[in-house]
Amino acid sequence: MASQGVDEQQQQNQQNENKPGTKQKIDPWDVYAPEGVDYDFLIADFGSTKIDQNLIDRVERLTGKPAHPWLKRGHFFSHRDFNMILDAYEKGQPFYLYTGRGPSSESLHFGHLIPFIFTKYLQDAFNVPLVIQMTGDEKFLWKGITLADANRFTRENAKDIIALGFDINKTFIFSDLEYLGYMYPNILKIQKAVTVNQVKGIFGFTDQFNIGQIAFPAIQAAPSFSNSFPHIFGQKNVQCLIPCAIDQDPYFRMTRDVAPRLGYLKPALIHSVFFPSLKGPQAKMSASDTNSAIFLTDTPDEIKDKITYHAFSGGRDTLVEQQALGARLEVDIAYQYLTFFLDDEEKLLTIRDKYKSGKMLTGEVKAILTELLTESVNKYKEARSAVTDDVVDAFFSVRTVSYTHLTLPTIYSV
Repeated sequence: MASQGVDEQQQQNQQNENKPGTKQKIDPWDVYAPEGVDYDFLIADFGSTKIDQNLIDRVERLTGKPAHPWLKRGHFFSHRDFNMILDAYEKGQPFYLYTGRGPSSESLHFGHLIPFIFTKYLQDAFNVPLVIQMTGDEKFLWKGITLADANRFTRENAKDIIALGFDINKTFIFSDLEYLGYMYPNILKIQKAVTVNQVKGIFGFTDQFNIGQIAFPAIQAAPSFSNSFPHIFGQKNVQCLIPCAIDQDPYFRMTRDVAPRLGYLKPALIHSVFFPSLKGPQAKMSASDTNSAIFLTDTPDEIKDKITYHAFSGGRDTLVEQQALGARLEVDIAYQYLTFFLDDEEKLLTIRDKYKSGKMLTGEVKAILTELLTESVNKYKEARSAVTDDVVDAFFSVRTVSYTHLTLPTIYSV
């Protein structure tokens, strides 16, 4: 019998079937939105809650620090129970962060950085531990890479992540291919609690999917429960906050549905929009299409060429039209990228107003972005060069990481 949470989601899907936004296809493996992603529709379809100014103000008040620009600019726009995380924090109760990466290429691109940069902000602002799951097993099952490549990409991608400056004393990175045994009791409990019909309804699985794919959601769900990390939390029931792109939400709708039945706290989530492909706002960047993304290994010339020749423009076809009508900012990739990586709010607003009114041309905006991303990549490469294999081994070592040990209820055995 399907759970109430899954039944409600199926009913909601049926109600939304003919509403605007239903032409888009959003799941953990594909993003297809020929008219651009309708995030308001996703909030209604997924049943999440929009982040409002009151929530942002509360984050600032509790942390004593400015909210991240991505919160203020709406790039992290939706949540599940983030308010409850703040409630717990206000009472002095700990929580931990969980995010992850499916390593399918040698290098990360800028789109991959979004959850990690924001997660680092959360870790620093709230002073909490973090676990990072590397799902080479997922890419083996879905992308056809070899297990040897999965292991190699895991370590190379981990170096990219570590170079962002995560605190080794508060951060544990693990590969499913090595750490699975610690999580296996929870994986079994989750698998037993979810039927094949349920995962078909949630993820769109058919009889053509292999059994590894059908079983995988339980593996991604398990780190949401703190006793999957006994070396950190023991058997304490510590709540989890998951920063992720909204396409990952189906995994954690399933997780939140089973959590109370297993005696666990529901994980909370905070969702980001997609960092769009260079080719346009209809899809996210893809590691398999080198001209859709700017990689952290790209040279200055490659960055310039990709932005100049491949970044979709919202500018008009002629100078006269641009000066008369201005650019369509909502589809202009160079401007959209600036809203992520240009921290100077005043400068961003000036570019917005000039470009929208026709007083600035596409080439000028692309030149500003090229300079900004080239500088960012150069600084990043310098930081990554200091991440040795020994540093990677240290982050992957099964050990205690720092967190506030308060009196918490012990998880009961299921």
